Amino acid sequence: MKKELKIAIIGGGSSYTPEIIEGFITRYNELPIKSLYLVDIEEGKEKLNIVGNLAKRMIEKANLDINIHLTLNRKEAIKDADFVTTQFRVGLLDARIRDEKIPLKYNCIGQETTGAGGLAKALRTIPVILDICRDIEDLSPKAWLINFTNPSGIITETVNKYTNVKCIGLCNVPILMERLCSEALESPMNKIKMDLVGLNHLVWARDVFSNGESKIDKVIKALISGKGYSAKNIPDINWGKELLESLHMIPCPYHRYYYLTDIMLKEEMESARTVGTRGELVKKVEKELFELYKNPELKEKPKQLEERGGQYYSEAACDLINAIYNDKGTIHYVNIKNNGTVSSLPNDSAIERTCYVDKAGAHPFNCSPLPPKIKGLLQVVNEYETLVVEAGVHGDYGSALQAMLIHPLIESSVAKDLLDEIIQENIDYLPQFR
Repeated sequence: MKKELKIAIIGGGSSYTPEIIEGFITRYNELPIKSLYLVDIEEGKEKLNIVGNLAKRMIEKANLDINIHLTLNRKEAIKDADFVTTQFRVGLLDARIRDEKIPLKYNCIGQETTGAGGLAKALRTIPVILDICRDIEDLSPKAWLINFTNPSGIITETVNKYTNVKCIGLCNVPILMERLCSEALESPMNKIKMDLVGLNHLVWARDVFSNGESKIDKVIKALISGKGYSAKNIPDINWGKELLESLHMIPCPYHRYYYLTDIMLKEEMESARTVGTRGELVKKVEKELFELYKNPELKEKPKQLEERGGQYYSEAACDLINAIYNDKGTIHYVNIKNNGTVSSLPNDSAIERTCYVDKAGAHPFNCSPLPPKIKGLLQVVNEYETLVVEAGVHGDYGSALQAMLIHPLIESSVAKDLLDEIIQENIDYLPQFR
């Protein structure tokens, strides 16, 4: 009989938690979880109790023998865990709103994972993820860390470079891309496979296969004809026929920031002025969700959670854990160490790639050389990420400034002033810069 599992969810008070609980419930016959620890910090205690009680009702309704523990003691949760998942936001949603608003003041894209906002989020997150990894190394050295905390690629690269923890990064964007392909081809998701390569939130499907047959042309035609797809946090702006035909790949939704920068910036400015930034809208959605979660009659994941963004991430997380635990040898799209997979990127960079996953972890498929139309952008953003990792780990102002200067979405003439304001506004969460 297989070992009963202990899983720790760092950021357990998140509004996403009911989704991962649902994922564990539906896979219980393959994932015999005995102990599930939801961990949060003092400021998140109320949310942890609300979402934790909903989780308990969901488990009770499913009539499963899973013990749910709510705790502010991270070490207790991590000790002897088989898997640790991370889904936390340092500074909570108010920090996200700042990440969106501060760059807009400098006429730059304001987004929580890309450009200046992504740098701010990474600098806040890196000290915390390193703390968590020290606990894993001390208390559960064999555990797998499944990271969903953004910016997922930068966090995964940090963990791989500066700790001994086994880490795989996750994102829901590849699932959104797979769903687009599934709908465009009228083919079930389990028949679709993508040749996916790039960085987190800068990833392309170079080919799409249905039942082993290439269908990239059909998917591109569907996109050109107006078959929309995007993440909840990104406006569904039309790509343009010439762009898609010359690219001849499926861009991820975040490519709109790079390929349609002026349009996206204008849209962000208008939204911030009228309805609010995405972070401000999410804050309202979260408030409504937690009111729903409080209802003692609610015993399942509410439909409204899909409005939160990040939907389907639990499918990715639970399937990934299942593939490792049960040595499945299935295909997943994850963030892992490059190790020569993409020849034009450094070996120790984190890439997002189609991988084969078994009990030993994620094994990237071989990758033919990248064409110039994606290689140059990928290399620049990759170097930006490397500089952000160094800045976040060492509190290196020079690395942070150079990262700002080379990022395509940051005006170089405002980079220093923008960085200074980011550090000043976030200093409570930046011990490495004090």
